[in-house]
Amino acid sequence: MSSMDCGFTNAEGQFRLRACAIIIEDGCVLMAKNAKDDYYYSVGGAVKQNEPAKDAVVREVLEETGIRYEVDRLVAVHENFFTNSEGLPFHEVSFYFLMKAKGKQMPTTTGCTSENIEEHVEWIPVKDYKDYNAYPKFFGDLILNNPQYPQHIVDVE
Repeated sequence: MSSMDCGFTNAEGQFRLRACAIIIEDGCVLMAKNAKDDYYYSVGGAVKQNEPAKDAVVREVLEETGIRYEVDRLVAVHENFFTNSEGLPFHEVSFYFLMKAKGKQMPTTTGCTSENIEEHVEWIPVKDYKDYNAYPKFFGDLILNNPQYPQHIVDVE
């Protein structure tokens, strides 16, 4: 029996706990995109109940890329408050982990989201990140600044 994702929906909205990867190779960051949405988003996904976020990011990266990356360090914790596509208030807490580089860009892959929507990963030049419709918006600056200590970022839509 598999564990449940750490998230819930109730009358007040939705909550989700995510673990996300920062994978950088050759000046590019690996991002995901699906057939339904017009934006890029970080590689990663839901943390399962009783699963450390560090383990979740390794699992999610393997699921989305077919490649086992190792965690280097925690870079940021992001609290994001927004309205989702169904008009519900959404509260998302994401752990962003820098993954150890492999030294080259791995092939991009195609798969499906948990809602069975076609999804692929794509390398985006870090210097051009702001030119893409990509989330989180702070990602480009965070990667370029490479902070020594984990950052706590709060976004309220």
